[in-house]
Amino acid sequence: MRKTAVYKNDLFLAHDTGREHIESAARLQAVYQELERDEIAAKLIYPSWKKSAASTVQLIHSREHVQAIAATANLPATFLDADTRASADSYQAALLAVGAVVDGLTRLHRGEIDNGFCLVRPPGHHAERHRAMGFCLFNNIAVGARWAIRKLGAKRIMIIDWDLHHGNGTQHSFYQQDTVLYCSLHQYPLYPGTGALPESGQGRGGGFTVNIPLAAGRDDEEYARIINELVIPLARAYRPEYILVSCGFDIMAGDPTGTMRVSPAGIAYMTRALVDLAAELCGGRLLYTLEGGYDRDNMLAGILAVLSELYGAPLADDHPLSLSREEYDCFHTSRKESAALDQALSWIQNWWQI
Repeated sequence: MRKTAVYKNDLFLAHDTGREHIESAARLQAVYQELERDEIAAKLIYPSWKKSAASTVQLIHSREHVQAIAATANLPATFLDADTRASADSYQAALLAVGAVVDGLTRLHRGEIDNGFCLVRPPGHHAERHRAMGFCLFNNIAVGARWAIRKLGAKRIMIIDWDLHHGNGTQHSFYQQDTVLYCSLHQYPLYPGTGALPESGQGRGGGFTVNIPLAAGRDDEEYARIINELVIPLARAYRPEYILVSCGFDIMAGDPTGTMRVSPAGIAYMTRALVDLAAELCGGRLLYTLEGGYDRDNMLAGILAVLSELYGAPLADDHPLSLSREEYDCFHTSRKESAALDQALSWIQNWWQI
């Protein structure tokens, strides 16, 4: 089976957003407990790693922003905007979250792991250069990508963002660059209001931002068709050296923030397809980073589905794979009508022949 790393730490649970906040430690507590079971822990790799240096965070964020988050340390509560809150431990948790992505990329580069999942909080993809927003303090995946370019010599990184909400911070971090191909599937219109189809990059970055805005209520088959007919051909044209995934479980049916209808089987399908894609294009180098997802049952089912597909086998006797071969074949051959996909495919022909 594959060498799958899981990044988990109790400091992520110490990031306190308040008793009524939906982005709370409870999102990960049951998942962490499940992953501590002997049968599961024996199959996965749990690395030790260091917090990111502030200078590394500044590869994406301004010094003033990093200092503003640092100033929240040891304060019981700091409201950074209407939705985004820091507590006494949040700055250290945010540095550790960035450090997890950096460590995962380092281990992929060295061949120490095949793939990994950074089960971190606070999440990151909304954080802009100068501000925290959307529950996000630092943009974990964007900092990691920029670090891999600067320190590992990466020339082509693909970020696939399937969170319910558009990753405005990640998009803006690379909007004028061709070293990162950012591809986002998200409900639109919805917070934060970005991610329209024409947002495609500027200058050297023209065509390297690919948005697939989706109407509410999209299901497994439509997501599968987008992966098969747009994401995979686009990746084959770009040939990334690393594939990073901003993974949000708020696309699952029943999440309180949205109305998508993806199931654990759909999450498993997308993961299996990306595992195969990474094996084909970039030596299997695939790293997931947690973003949203606010239904606890979905979080547990979705994370276990991802991990079982990354590992390549059931994690425990009572954890069968979330996707049968018959379901996989059904998703793979799906031709369910998708106006969003058709529009996106037509639009990106301006830059990509896929």
